[in-house]
Amino acid sequence: MVTMTGGKKRSGGSPAVRTGRPPREFAGEVDQRILDAARRVFLERGLAGASIDEIAAIARAGKPTIYARYSDKEALFAAVVMHNVAITMERFESVVPAGTTIEERLANAAATLLHRALVSDTINMMRMGISEARRFPELASSVRRMARERGEDTIRRVLGGVAQSDKRDALPAFRPEQLVATTHLFVDLVVTPLVLRALFGEKRKSLQAEIGPHVARSVAFFLAACRNGGVN
Repeated sequence: MVTMTGGKKRSGGSPAVRTGRPPREFAGEVDQRILDAARRVFLERGLAGASIDEIAAIARAGKPTIYARYSDKEALFAAVVMHNVAITMERFESVVPAGTTIEERLANAAATLLHRALVSDTINMMRMGISEARRFPELASSVRRMARERGEDTIRRVLGGVAQSDKRDALPAFRPEQLVATTHLFVDLVVTPLVLRALFGEKRKSLQAEIGPHVARSVAFFLAACRNGGVN
């Protein structure tokens, strides 16, 4: 007997097997499985030691499916890093900083961002990118640039929203034409120091405990500079 499965007939009593891209409703699931599997393999083996074969096996996806989406292993690595950045930033974007003053709202926003940035997988992905910089300098530079741009775009929107919510404390540094430079300085002063310490191996539990005091000091310093013309 010959059966039909919405495609061509096949003799021998077994249904025809469809190949190629999955239906549109399942494509997102496949993409997520590939990124999750790649992230796991990259973290365990590094970029040089990872193989598309292992990633495909863990993702339950064929190599042609992966290569249809990513030209090579380096492109997949860049996608994994950017996906990690996107998840962190999306969670940060959904937060409405609490507080009655601009200083309190900026401090709450910075603390939220640091708590999200100092998780183990995020730091480990950053370390791996740094460790591969000598072998793949262009890839490392491109990933760093894309990640920073995405992160600063999100932080800039949050800073702009916080500043606009307090008309009593309107500062020139938060004007639209100044906000890009202000965001660079905010990230370098408030966010980067603890992230760098985590990258150099300090225990994240200790750094998490420092977030409150560090943010209070650095935000106060940052706003003092803003109010005294030090941020232009």
